[in-house]
Amino acid sequence: MNENTMSSLERVLTALQQKEGDRVPFFLLLSLTGAREMGLGIEEYFSDPQVVAQAQLRMREKFRHDCYYSFYYASIEVEAWGGESIFYDDGPPNAGKPPIHDARLIDTLESPSVAEAEGLQRVMKTQQLIKAEAGDEALIIGVVMSPFSLPVMQMGFEGYLNLMHNDRERFWRLMELNRQFTVEWANSQLAAGAHAICYFDPVSSTTVIPRDLYLETGFKVAQETLPQINGPIATHMASGRCKGILPDLVETGTGVVGTSTDEDLAELKAIADGKVTLLGNLNGVTMRRWSAAEAEEEVKKAIASAGRGGGFILSDNHGEIPWQVPDEVLMAISDAVHKWGRYPLDWVE
Repeated sequence: MNENTMSSLERVLTALQQKEGDRVPFFLLLSLTGAREMGLGIEEYFSDPQVVAQAQLRMREKFRHDCYYSFYYASIEVEAWGGESIFYDDGPPNAGKPPIHDARLIDTLESPSVAEAEGLQRVMKTQQLIKAEAGDEALIIGVVMSPFSLPVMQMGFEGYLNLMHNDRERFWRLMELNRQFTVEWANSQLAAGAHAICYFDPVSSTTVIPRDLYLETGFKVAQETLPQINGPIATHMASGRCKGILPDLVETGTGVVGTSTDEDLAELKAIADGKVTLLGNLNGVTMRRWSAAEAEEEVKKAIASAGRGGGFILSDNHGEIPWQVPDEVLMAISDAVHKWGRYPLDWVE
């Protein structure tokens, strides 16, 4: 099958069906890079949904990847809960002081309305603009933080771990409030134009908590949340490892799992066994220093490990390309996929 016989959306859907299309699909999950593309500071860039939409359109044309990424920054969700975002010149905004500074506040807490959250409305406007311009040619990805991982920003890591281990009654009340919010937020994005939802859930990773605790908590939360989202879902560990819980993630109903650069793609492909599509796992940290030859070699290695038979989308391991990664490296990644990712992968031993 020759390159360009499929649209990007068709190419991705074929991979999700565990089949080989015309080539391996790849996602450059570009958020901060859009500010550089438009010549703006990061805070100014994310203040204007029209600018963000235009950047996404321009970057996909430039780098020839297979998605539009409407993600702004993680803390935009905690803004809806009364928190704040702190902006930096060369990195992603971070959440400020946790709005739930005392666990007792959970007793009277209410889930916020997506319609009343100014930041979330900007994201949805971006999705509407991209959809109006691009239609269904390429996947438009929306993003939610999982109800299980959102509390890291709502409470701070220490406060959340204390809640999880020592106050399960309030823990489950917060999970229910967060589930209501996450479902509304995800479905609002799908209605605005997103084709699929990336469900970021790093706290569920075995990098953060052991599997037995995951099965008691994050696994149950995902089982309750994912069926209520009206579209395809990719679960992403945001650099965390998934090998130890990959069969469990399949049981949540997710269609895609984001993988860590610390894991062997070939091993994960064998575990996935055609039941779920793998996404990853280029190292976004070292990527900023790659030469064109190194980028090509990393792409070839990932495709050789997981590309055969479909069920694989090449991407970075974190779900967000760092600001410091230059355009030359992104272009080298793209060139390598278009050169080595064409099916059939006859060059793979």
